[in-house]
Amino acid sequence: MNYLIYLILGIIQGFTEPLPISSSGHIFLFKNIFNTNMFNDLNFEIVANFGSFLAILFIFRKDIIDLISSFFTYLFNKEKRPVNKSKFKYCLYLIVSTIPVGIVGVIFKDLIEEKFSNLYFLGFAFLITALMLFLIRNKKGTKEDYDITLKDAIIIGLFQMITIMPGISRSGTVLVACLLVGMKRSTALKYTFILYFPISVATMLLGVSDLIVAHTLSTLFIPYLIGFTASLIVTYFTYKWLSKLVQNGKLWKFSIYCICLAIFIFIYFR
Repeated sequence: MNYLIYLILGIIQGFTEPLPISSSGHIFLFKNIFNTNMFNDLNFEIVANFGSFLAILFIFRKDIIDLISSFFTYLFNKEKRPVNKSKFKYCLYLIVSTIPVGIVGVIFKDLIEEKFSNLYFLGFAFLITALMLFLIRNKKGTKEDYDITLKDAIIIGLFQMITIMPGISRSGTVLVACLLVGMKRSTALKYTFILYFPISVATMLLGVSDLIVAHTLSTLFIPYLIGFTASLIVTYFTYKWLSKLVQNGKLWKFSIYCICLAIFIFIYFR
């Protein structure tokens, strides 16, 4: 039974992480529907998130390597600075977009989770996500990767601040912000998921110490491995599916799903 449950949890994580429908919101919802301790296993959340992280890292491995290489080449090789300037600025903009949510997370995370971690707010959060996705349904934009400005990075960072609230999709919100500042769909998708790495790395580093000392790690190694593998594989293929939907301007379809989910929450938990 453990194997099956952790397999299902891994699939849920892998399916909801890339999509603009809030993976944390779904985990919180399933906790309340099934009322099982399996959904309160924070160590497994770290493991499953790591599976998603590796899948997305694999997809963007060439971009990540290129950006890191260009960043340090710009810093330490003056002769090659003109060639790497645009990529260096791109890296700086990623940092700028990360700072606001990092500050809010450190200062207000516990308070926000205490005040907003309830099912009725979760329902409204899904409605907010649905509205954002619907409003940008026809947005295309013209900006390429290196046309992004400091102003764009700040706006995206401010949008990302609200994703600390349960049920507000990070990928969906950042995608909306990227499209609003005029990015092409492919550019917006790339910026959204490369921006995922700083947040994800910070979250995993904060939780890895708890994972190392956890007494359950040895006894649940096989179930964790099953969930991790499921999360990794499902995240990879879900992202591929998402990229096609974004390119075809079908992102708004997730707004219908979020509305249906909100209605279900309001009726089921009334």
